[in-house]
Amino acid sequence: MRCASLLFGLVLLATSAQAAPRSEYVTMVLQAFAAKVECPGTDVVYQDLVQKAQEMQQPDGTTEQVRKAIAFMHTGGKMGERADDGLMQEVAIATKTTTLDQRRLGMTTWCETQKGKLAGFIRAKN
Repeated sequence: MRCASLLFGLVLLATSAQAAPRSEYVTMVLQAFAAKVECPGTDVVYQDLVQKAQEMQQPDGTTEQVRKAIAFMHTGGKMGERADDGLMQEVAIATKTTTLDQRRLGMTTWCETQKGKLAGFIRAKN
């Protein structure tokens, strides 16, 4: 019985200490940069994205890797840097789901939704 309690505690501890999935963070970053491009008067608060990556227990440099991968994919390789296949796939999926959301909601509604959803990561341009 004592062994089962110890095992349960270790599993619980390991589960709570796990990092959030990188794909979740990739989607958040992509949507923040999409809002900057698609929503008039919107800018990205880069440092807050870096802080969120740390809170989600992502490795150092994740924000910059993700930013470069997004730029690479969305410019056809003219900007940014190609990342590992896993990250590029996550960017492609985030792009597809974001595009579908934009079409489904319409760009005006999508932009308004992002203001609440990404509060702290996007702001009105000065």
